[in-house]
Amino acid sequence: MMETWLPLLCGLILLVAGGELLVRGAVQAAERIGISPLVIGLTLVGFGTSMPELVTSVQAGLNGSPGIAFGNVVGSNIANILLIAGVAALICPVVVARSALRRDAMVMLAVAAGFAGLTWVIPMGRIAGAALVALLVGYIWFVIRQEKSAADGGALHDKSLALAEADPGIAPPHAGRRLLVPLLIALVGLVLVVVGGFFLVSGAVALARGFGVSETVIGLTIVAVGTSMPELVTSIIAALKRQGDVAFGNVVGSNIYNILGIGGTTALIAPSRVPQEIVVFDAPVMVAVSALLVLFAATGLRIARREGAILVTGYAAYIWILWP
Repeated sequence: MMETWLPLLCGLILLVAGGELLVRGAVQAAERIGISPLVIGLTLVGFGTSMPELVTSVQAGLNGSPGIAFGNVVGSNIANILLIAGVAALICPVVVARSALRRDAMVMLAVAAGFAGLTWVIPMGRIAGAALVALLVGYIWFVIRQEKSAADGGALHDKSLALAEADPGIAPPHAGRRLLVPLLIALVGLVLVVVGGFFLVSGAVALARGFGVSETVIGLTIVAVGTSMPELVTSIIAALKRQGDVAFGNVVGSNIYNILGIGGTTALIAPSRVPQEIVVFDAPVMVAVSALLVLFAATGLRIARREGAILVTGYAAYIWILWP
């Protein structure tokens, strides 16, 4: 049994550690080059904190495990809403900015519904993947054009701000630091993430076979929660610091990246058909909980502790339904 769990645990540790180093090095290198903080937050930090999900889904797709690849995307979004947003609201009621609700939360709901609908009609091939990635690029471009300062960067900026609050090492480098050092840090982080993704996928496949459950269930649960650990930690820290709006933006921004960036890139590199159980059950659940989060946020522009308890209870029920 230990030989089954060990690769999974090692993979998760390497993914989390490598993702942090990758983001830290990339941000410091970008600061040295002179890229604006808003662009860094929306691109480097956004993709960097989603790198564990990205590498895991791509490697699973290349290994012929679409259940893990797309289960990770859908399962991460469900966990982000029910588990992470729920826990954050239990710690401190989550305040929601009206602009974040009107633009970012509605975009999250729209891309969730669009992805779910897409899986019904066509396989996730390269054309579909390219369309998803193009939508993400367009959305980032729109946000950068619309926002005049990093303080108003919406959900995608809140995603990076949550990480900066959780890890002071993400701050700009000292003036005397050379560019080579942060580049080396980013490279080491990238290597750790790739190796960690390999171990995580291998361990997940072995675990599924050992327990006699489908790879899709493992992808939707253990892999999804494991790769969402950075979002969980950063949202909890934001809630403890009474920055509920940042916690909300972190969840919404992560979900937009997961579907458009990770789902799209996975389809581009390793095209495959989304497993039928995800199409008929989990993807609709993702849309439903996305709508529930928007509904909770719209009532009084906050997610209260009672609503947080409903979200967490919902995640427990979802896991109970999934696990045989």
